[in-house]
Amino acid sequence: MAEKSKGEILKETLSYNVKNSYEKMDEAEIEKAYGFCNEYKRFLDICKTERECSDYIIKAATEKGFTPYDKNKKYKAGDKVYINNGGKSNFLFIFGKKPVSEGVMITAAHVDAPRLDLKPRPLYEDNSLALFKTHYYGGIKKYQWTAIPLSLHGVVILESGEKKEIVIGEGENDPVFALTDLLPHLAKDQMEATLKNAFKGEGMNILIGSRPFKDDKVSEKVKLNILSILNEKYGIKEEDLISAELEIVPAFKARDVGLDRSMIGAYGQDDRVCAYTALMGILDTEEPEYSCLCALVDKEETGSDGVTGMQSHFMSYFLEDIAAITNTTLRDIYRNSMCLSADVSAAFDPNYSEAYDPKNSVYINNGVAVMKYTGHGGKGGTSDASAEFFAEVRRILKDVVWQSGELGKVDQGGGGTVAKYIANLSVNTIDIGVPVLSMHSPFEVVSKTDVYNTYKAMVNFYNYVK
Repeated sequence: MAEKSKGEILKETLSYNVKNSYEKMDEAEIEKAYGFCNEYKRFLDICKTERECSDYIIKAATEKGFTPYDKNKKYKAGDKVYINNGGKSNFLFIFGKKPVSEGVMITAAHVDAPRLDLKPRPLYEDNSLALFKTHYYGGIKKYQWTAIPLSLHGVVILESGEKKEIVIGEGENDPVFALTDLLPHLAKDQMEATLKNAFKGEGMNILIGSRPFKDDKVSEKVKLNILSILNEKYGIKEEDLISAELEIVPAFKARDVGLDRSMIGAYGQDDRVCAYTALMGILDTEEPEYSCLCALVDKEETGSDGVTGMQSHFMSYFLEDIAAITNTTLRDIYRNSMCLSADVSAAFDPNYSEAYDPKNSVYINNGVAVMKYTGHGGKGGTSDASAEFFAEVRRILKDVVWQSGELGKVDQGGGGTVAKYIANLSVNTIDIGVPVLSMHSPFEVVSKTDVYNTYKAMVNFYNYVK
């Protein structure tokens, strides 16, 4: 073998070479990654709303020895607790060997996803068709929701106070719903309009029925037939829909993508892929050096406001209770804590390469993405991790396939995460997550090895030792 030249040695030593995960992982680990993703796909299929995610999280945590938090109880190292916030967000906590005053290893991900919510008065009839009026939730491209099978999920509280949980469209024999689109033959005006103007929010009305109730003495017979069906099956009256939380989501299941089955396509992977990996990471953690907190929250897609969002004081109140029973202060906990804001990033898409900076993008199969900052334009709306903290994160990820980049070109757009809300508490925070193709669409795509490496990153972080 020819001896390496000085230039070759320097290049090998000094250059940063990004490698595909399939070059860094052996076959046994790749097989493990694929196996890990089987349960992840099942999670995606049964967790299409934040409430369904919450139910899954509590069940999984309970099976791993987590118990409901009791502020009057004394806890020791290794004890595991959880606290639920409004049935839509959850906080899982493990008491570490070191005092809580020395900091907590925090991960934060969100379980809500873009969707269509039913309006307070959704049901109406128009030209012998029954429809639901909707109000879209989060950032969507409206045209992507037309002409695909849709399902209905949520809860309805009856006048009696009884809660009815609704899931229609997921079973093999269930009916599905649809948002119709205009046929190309009549779409001249639509095709000439911009995407922004061709599809209106007020036009996103879901087709739910066409069969009239048999009674010549009443009007709006199709609407009445739908009400009759809902009442017979669930006891619902029209007034009950006003206070209901009902969401329209894609009806299809998570699927392997590609002849090589190397990717997963599904609805809601932003940000349930990071929520799942953060959850699995803490469930697989036993007696960590530092206390660990996994925050799985709601409302990120609309700004993290509200009782169950990251801007709520719920996490601070919880940690304040922890501080009280461990004879420390909340400010000391925050000052010494570290956080991974676990949210997805936009994977470089060769079909739309003009939107990206190829040298500073993240790529499918290159591992978990670490983002020093997010935001838009001149880094607006973000925190910016320090060099010292980023270097520490690099050390934590020493045996993980990871990459770094930005969310597209500087002036192209941008996006934010919950990182800034946690950083504002004086917690060192950085963004980390899975690269995604077709983000915010009804069918997002991720790499199986990227999902697995994100899980490994979470495990390393929870088990951090200085």
